[in-house]
Amino acid sequence: MVFSRRMAALAAVVVIPLGIAATSFALSDRPESPKVPPKVELDSGSPSSPAPTPSAPTPTPSDEVVSRPPVTDSSADDDDDDDGPGDDG
Repeated sequence: MVFSRRMAALAAVVVIPLGIAATSFALSDRPESPKVPPKVELDSGSPSSPAPTPSAPTPTPSDEVVSRPPVTDSSADDDDDDDGPGDDG
């Protein structure tokens, strides 16, 4: 049987990714499995236990209200370039 170009291309499409995957698997680290704590207790929030009274949260910087700067009319000559004083071009 003659090994045709199509068979070579098909073999390359299959063999090259498998080789890459096998090499990656062989060279990868094998970390320890994560350790689970022996006992986890969740707060059930049952009505029989007194719930702590929530205090008013302190505002974070993202919660603070900042007023907008005043809107001013600028002249047509002002192009907001930072060229410096007396620099006309």
